[in-house]
Amino acid sequence: MEEDAYKEIKKQIDKLSRMHPDSADANLIQSYLDWVIELPFGKLAKKSLDVLEVKSQLDKDHYSLEKPKERIEEYFAVRELLDKRGIGDKSANGAILCFAGPPGVGKTSLANSIAKALKRKLVRIALGGLEDVNELRGHRRTYIGAMPGRIVQGIIEAGEMNPVVVLDEIDKVARSFRGDPTAVLLEVLDPEQNNKFRDYYLNFNIDLSKVIFIATANEVGSIPAPLRDRMEFIFVNSYTPQEKYEIAKKYLIPQELKKHGLKNSEVAISKPTLQLIISNYTRESGVRNLRRRIADILRKVAKQLLMNPKLEKLSITNTNLKEYLPKTVFEIDEVDKENSVGIVNGLAWTSVGGDVLKVEAIRIQGKGGIQITGSLGDVMKESAKIALSVVKVLIDNDKVKIPLSIIPAAGLEKEESSKKNRAKRCL
Repeated sequence: MEEDAYKEIKKQIDKLSRMHPDSADANLIQSYLDWVIELPFGKLAKKSLDVLEVKSQLDKDHYSLEKPKERIEEYFAVRELLDKRGIGDKSANGAILCFAGPPGVGKTSLANSIAKALKRKLVRIALGGLEDVNELRGHRRTYIGAMPGRIVQGIIEAGEMNPVVVLDEIDKVARSFRGDPTAVLLEVLDPEQNNKFRDYYLNFNIDLSKVIFIATANEVGSIPAPLRDRMEFIFVNSYTPQEKYEIAKKYLIPQELKKHGLKNSEVAISKPTLQLIISNYTRESGVRNLRRRIADILRKVAKQLLMNPKLEKLSITNTNLKEYLPKTVFEIDEVDKENSVGIVNGLAWTSVGGDVLKVEAIRIQGKGGIQITGSLGDVMKESAKIALSVVKVLIDNDKVKIPLSIIPAAGLEKEESSKKNRAKRCL
């Protein structure tokens, strides 16, 4: 252990030796020493970095995600090269990776694969809704029920000083009267500072520079700018329907068969059926709901096999899919073969997906204004106003002719007067 840690622990042991064992302070010091002695000082995972193992593990656990996997491989290739050339201590001064993307696309499982490939313990710290600084930095020993922070507890659980620590949902850290936890994360995630991280409970510095920190987030914009500056973001995008099909075929169905105690020979889900489930029963960026729909089918299959012992195999096809998934959640409208007057396509967009909306317009008698109904966004409202102004300009410049039969009498008088005014201006 470091010299300052040795001094603090020896000081507490000397103090305990002079105390009566039944005193309150003796119990506090005893619990402190119990925590401190469990810290794995100097103990490191002996498995050396191997970028080829990281690559094979990522390919084994994840389909597609080419760019995120390539960036992870580059990150560990640099660390491995530094280790091989004898400058391993400086290898910690690299970037802190943050996987950003919609829910269910595999951000946390990427971190699990990294820990598996490196043969290191995985410590997961859920930061969603965290608002107490002491949860991360530890409580001072003067408080009742004081204990070390989550980071120190994670290192104790891992039993090594260089685990893979996943900071889950870093964009959902809250701020309250108890302090701002993101300020603590600034020190934890800064490679220049985290070699002397101070936990309030331990009261000495801990070296976190050998820990591999990986953060995950849904919305990058909600992370404070100073904290954002200390991380490198790897964006994990949504899956296409073809990617979802391959993921379901190679990963989800085998995993769910194992969970439900079924064999491959007992269930067959055809390719068109799987594609129909993806298009009509799930519409998401990731594959969580797709996994749930497959689990719904397999639960019913398991029940049927038990109730009918003579059944050897069940085939799920488009014709009998409604028996297993009765309600179609989404319907995809066919493309109109002809353009329709008064109907235009609008694009709805969010960070986790989008859709095509049909915006309808009707003509009514009035003063020539526009009324926009529904909960349209500002961009769509602006588009509607631009479209109206374009039509008005085209009519005023006689580029578009309007039949007289659809113009009210008052409108005809205005049209005649406007034509006379235009003629006078031309003269």
